[in-house]
Amino acid sequence: MSAIAWIAVGSLAAWGWLLLGQGFFWRTDQRLPPQVHARVDRVGQVGPMDWVDPADPPVWPRVAIVVPARDEAEVLPLSLPSLLTQDYPGDAEVVLVDDGSTDGTGKLAGELAVRYGGLPLTVVSPGEPEPGWTGKLWALRHGMALARARGPEFLLLTDADIAHEPDSLRLLVTAAVENDLDLVSQMARLRVASFWERLVVPAFVYFFAQLYPFRWINGRRPRATAAAGGCVLLRSETAERAGVPQVIRQAVIDDVSLARAVRRAGGRMWLGLAERVDSVRPYPHLADLWRMVSRSAYAQLRHNPLVLAGTVAGLAVVYLAPPLASAVGLFGGDAVAGWAGGLAWVVMAGTYLPMLRYYRQPLWLAPTLPFTALLYLLMTVDSAVQHYRGRGAAWKGRTYVRPEAAPDR
Repeated sequence: MSAIAWIAVGSLAAWGWLLLGQGFFWRTDQRLPPQVHARVDRVGQVGPMDWVDPADPPVWPRVAIVVPARDEAEVLPLSLPSLLTQDYPGDAEVVLVDDGSTDGTGKLAGELAVRYGGLPLTVVSPGEPEPGWTGKLWALRHGMALARARGPEFLLLTDADIAHEPDSLRLLVTAAVENDLDLVSQMARLRVASFWERLVVPAFVYFFAQLYPFRWINGRRPRATAAAGGCVLLRSETAERAGVPQVIRQAVIDDVSLARAVRRAGGRMWLGLAERVDSVRPYPHLADLWRMVSRSAYAQLRHNPLVLAGTVAGLAVVYLAPPLASAVGLFGGDAVAGWAGGLAWVVMAGTYLPMLRYYRQPLWLAPTLPFTALLYLLMTVDSAVQHYRGRGAAWKGRTYVRPEAAPDR
């Protein structure tokens, strides 16, 4: 067999293993239990079509919602009101930490609280981060400290670009209480409107799930650990026991670092896809998405050039080889390369279909996954190049020359 045929056969074998042996990462059914869809008629009988609340906890715990925000005036009117107007039966409050904004984020938050009412809002400004802290974790440190002083049982850590349906907090708390969980996290449904968002965003979540299969995280004997930083409900007692956020103060990939700290402290967790939590931040251009990925990609690889080389080789064999081998088989007469590459491409596209359905995107995008994988490969290489140029991870006007990756220990 030719070299390309051997590579195609290897890619097909890899996809067979990914299909069955990587925690069924491609399935999208790890979600919070939905509310019961039912109708209550005039005599009190239940039938289809209206909403009936799920079982409530006997006592609703007190919750503090902590929102780190830096220059978020553009998205805050779409996100903060959704927190202030949460339909939560227990005591809850919102703490927004204005992390050195220059666009009036803090002032706007106060105006929105006056306009919408609802949960009480406190706005604090901690000043510039001390050495050894990334900006978001510095903001979380102050917000969590202020919230803990008021004795909440749970902390909801949510980004300033995340909008919640009115029952979001209720469902998160119900899941945590009923299942005795220390951390409940949902990967917010990212915005998919522009051409590049349609091409890149579903794949971003697909690759994340491949790296951290949700079933492995949520199982009785967990084999992986991760969280989605945009929406994390965290038990206060567990956070203190884990030393969060101090123990992860340098992490750029703060959500995975947070989850690992909680796991080391003996915490139980759940991660899944969101139905009622959405990101409102737009990424209309490829450059916007490129910055989102490249700012932390090399940190995820622990700034290790050998791991980078292995990642590039792996992406090339698993994602890029199948269409290349198919072309060689079609135009070059290499039958083995053609059928092995074509079958690997079919399996690859098939595993991508559930994520496209979740994002309500056309299914014909599934065969384009190799092109999107090539973009991610280039973004990862660019992340390494920026690191070695001394630019490090950059976000909101701050640059972290050599931030720590998510620690395993």
